[in-house]
Amino acid sequence: MRAELLAAYEKQIDHVAANGAPATARICRAQIALTRGSSTLGLRIGNWPSDPLKDALPLRVAGGLHHLYLSGNAPELAEVYSQSVTQQSVIDDKVAAIVSRHGDELLTWLDSPPQTNEAGRSANFMAALIWLSPRLGPRFELNEIGSSGGMNLMIDRYHYQLGDVGIGPENATVRIQPDWQGPMLISMPVEITDIRGCDQNPLDLSDEAVANHLRAYCWPEMPERLERLAKGIELIRQYPPDLVKADAADWTEEQLLRPQAVGTSRVLMHSIVWQYINPDGQDRITAAMAAAGEKATAEKPIAWIALETNIATFEHELRVRYWNGDEMQDQMLGSAHAHGAWLKWSGA
Repeated sequence: MRAELLAAYEKQIDHVAANGAPATARICRAQIALTRGSSTLGLRIGNWPSDPLKDALPLRVAGGLHHLYLSGNAPELAEVYSQSVTQQSVIDDKVAAIVSRHGDELLTWLDSPPQTNEAGRSANFMAALIWLSPRLGPRFELNEIGSSGGMNLMIDRYHYQLGDVGIGPENATVRIQPDWQGPMLISMPVEITDIRGCDQNPLDLSDEAVANHLRAYCWPEMPERLERLAKGIELIRQYPPDLVKADAADWTEEQLLRPQAVGTSRVLMHSIVWQYINPDGQDRITAAMAAAGEKATAEKPIAWIALETNIATFEHELRVRYWNGDEMQDQMLGSAHAHGAWLKWSGA
């Protein structure tokens, strides 16, 4: 295994373990052992042509293995996921045996990045909207890129407990309460007038096979995530969100050209998706937001909320930029667990 590939795997393994998924970390480590064998999957991993961290390569394979387990085709992983078996060499052998049986199916999981459509990340968006409310006003139009199956497009259907602040429908079936760290938020009104999103390959969660594919990316050590996902899928099936298939840059440019209501802030938002957008697309989105920001006024503000991975530190940083007729304001509001377990707030 190439030194740079090994280093990337070690970094991903450390990150997964630090985020409360030691069994998944061991599954990722077992992929290193695969590269020393002769399987086609191991050879593909060992000769990965681009940045394995940016591509989330270890998590692609981990998702495929979890899918096999959930579908009943890899029962031996039960001992790994329950952590009754933790010896790495034993896990390596189990994974190698599964690859020998299901290698062709697992290869298909290398073709696309993980679809971790986590409703828990909505807590970051809601906290940012509360922070923006006294600065821009309480009314918001939300536009999300990389929406996957649309979990975060239902931000207004969830109830949140963000430190001392409770917000959202009291009768919500999905209740999100990250471990709040840092100074307390001040409760402010938030009114969401419109929500829409796009994805290059949106997931149709009315299809059970597609829903199972999404479930596979939930780390098995976190049953609360699987339960939250199941409730979110029910909500989507009852009332599907406004989600279309589109390129992120094309769609962002189109949305920014739409008429904007007076007294409503237009918001672009996204979470753990920026790394999957090619550099040209990133540049186009950045330029489009800057151009829209130059035209923004106090009556028609523009805001950009991003929860994205700092590749250098592997922290997921919550950042807000906004324009309301003055110079662009840029504020780091904190950092968060990738799947919503905690939110470390630093916003004033």
